[in-house]
Amino acid sequence: MSDTDPVRVAALYQFTPFSDPAALREPLLAVCAAAGIKGTLLLAGEGINGTIAGTEAGLAVVLDHIRALPGCAALEVKYSEAPAMPFQRMKVRLKKEIVTLGVEGIDPLASVGTYVSPHDWNALIADPDTIVIDTRNAYEVAAGTFTGAIDPGTRSFREFPDWFRANRERLLGSGSPPKVAMFCTGGIRCEKSTAFLKAEGVDSVFHLQGGILKYLETVPAEDSLWQGECFVFDERVTVGHGLTPGTYALCHACNQPVSAEDQASPDYIPGESCPACA
Repeated sequence: MSDTDPVRVAALYQFTPFSDPAALREPLLAVCAAAGIKGTLLLAGEGINGTIAGTEAGLAVVLDHIRALPGCAALEVKYSEAPAMPFQRMKVRLKKEIVTLGVEGIDPLASVGTYVSPHDWNALIADPDTIVIDTRNAYEVAAGTFTGAIDPGTRSFREFPDWFRANRERLLGSGSPPKVAMFCTGGIRCEKSTAFLKAEGVDSVFHLQGGILKYLETVPAEDSLWQGECFVFDERVTVGHGLTPGTYALCHACNQPVSAEDQASPDYIPGESCPACA
C-alpha cells in the first residue's frame, strides 16, 4: 500500500471447529502477504481470532478467504481507521485456544451468555440488580472502563477463572442471584467467560455483543456510559468514541499504556521507561 492509501483495521473472531488448523496457516499467510495485509491472526481447533490492517481492497481479499473456511461464512468484522499502518508485520500463529482461558471443556458453541446489543447495554448495566465485570487485564482497565464496572485486577485472561471462584460468594451472595454482565474489547473473551460462568452454574449471564469497540462505534458520546479510552493491541494503543485514535502512548519497556499526563513526567523516556516501570 502507498503512503496515501487509507489504513483500515479489521478486528475479527469466529468460534468454529477446525479439524486441522495447521493446514490453514500457510494459505492464509500467503493471501495476507499478497494483499499487503499486516497484523496477527490466531488459529486453533476452536476457530480464528485476530486483528489485521491494510487497504479496504486488501482486507476484502483476506476476509473472503477467511469466510470460505469451515464455519466462517457468517464472520462478523469490526472496522476502524488508523492514521498509519499499526502493525510491523503479518503473523499467523497456531494456538491451543484462540483466547486462552485455560479451563478444559469450555465451548462457547455449546453454551454462552445472552448477547446484549450496544444500544441496550446502558439499561442493563444501570440496573442496580446487575453486577458488571470487566474481563480485561488491569492495564487495559486503567485506560478506560464502564461506569460502575468491577476490575478483577488480572494480569492475563487465564487468571479470570481463579479470580471468579475466589470471589464468587462476595459477588453473587447467598440470596436471589443477581444478573452478571461482562464485557471485553471485541467480545471474544466474553464468549469464553460467559461460557465459563454458565459451566459454574450461573444462569443469568449477559455480555456486550461486539465488545467495547462496537459500543464506541455505535453509541454517541453524549449517551455513553464509557469513561476514558479503550486499549487496543496495536500501535494506536487506545481509541475513543467513534473509534478515533486515542491519547495514550505505549511504554516499550513494560508494554503498559502511558496517559497524556504520564507522558509529561520526567520518568517517561520514549522507548526506555515510563512512571510505572522507571
